[in-house]
Amino acid sequence: MSQELRDVIIIGSGPAGLTAAIYTARANLAPLVIEGSPSSTSDQPGGQLMLTTEVENFPGFIDGVMGPELMGNMRSQAQRFGAEFLTTKATRVDLESTPKRVWAPDPSTGEEIEYAARAVIVSTGARSLMLGLEAERRLLGHGLSTCATCDGFFFRSHHIAVVGGGDSALEEANFLTKFGESVTVIHRRSELRASKIMQDRAFNNPKISFLWDTVVEDIVGDGKVEGLDLRNTKTGETSRLDVTGVFVAIGHVPNTDLFVGQLDMDENGYLVTTPNSSTTNLDGVFACGDVQDHVYRQAITAAGSGCMAAIDAERWLESIGAEDGPLVENWAG
Repeated sequence: MSQELRDVIIIGSGPAGLTAAIYTARANLAPLVIEGSPSSTSDQPGGQLMLTTEVENFPGFIDGVMGPELMGNMRSQAQRFGAEFLTTKATRVDLESTPKRVWAPDPSTGEEIEYAARAVIVSTGARSLMLGLEAERRLLGHGLSTCATCDGFFFRSHHIAVVGGGDSALEEANFLTKFGESVTVIHRRSELRASKIMQDRAFNNPKISFLWDTVVEDIVGDGKVEGLDLRNTKTGETSRLDVTGVFVAIGHVPNTDLFVGQLDMDENGYLVTTPNSSTTNLDGVFACGDVQDHVYRQAITAAGSGCMAAIDAERWLESIGAEDGPLVENWAG
């Protein structure tokens, strides 16, 4: 089953996707936003901010704003200008065809439906790798975080643990020493994977200590983090580390499986865009947000890149004369 040809389809609905929806809707492009499935941990509507409690660094909110509230406001703003939302997860795409095709199950019937558009904006984001503990779901946003830049401010004078051994973990640890009383880096091996310069900075920081050959068995606490249950991988000895903040920094994975073989990616799976733009290797396909940004990973930078993608898409549609009607002959939607 197929639908009418659209100007723009946006895949993903985090800060990048919703900003792209606001801008394309205000440009009278009537975007269809395939926002994700509530049952999905990687493609949920609203993105990672739906798992965040208070956001204090998004401009315009003097007293902060709850993550779900911010995403809800952005979604309503896009709807106000005419964006249409489909609460389901895209299952396959053909971005090399004309028009571009995206398939997704009907939220009510489960029947797979084909959607087509002249342009597609990809904003599927990235997800933080987690430890796989049941407590993570319960305590995320309540002493457990995956972003020191986002949440470090809330941990003033706390004793904090950082789990990981790469550059990201040590960058988080060094940043957190601005706020925390102490920072303990927990690494499952006896040597760090981080670059030499990052190791030197961490080793020379008096607030940072290390627990080697150690894994986290459980995160202790009901409503908030109270400590960690640890196990030494060499001796099997168990111990309790009393901390009130835990940052998991074992890496991120971009949500790009859907685009393998069609869109260019770097060695870590992030979509490659042309410098200073959101364009990909395929005409009419644009990418924004964390799916193409492994450096900043902030709500505000994602929103900014969503604006870029919308403007790039609008200008591209104008350049091909889309306002004059369908430029395809093989679409039977």
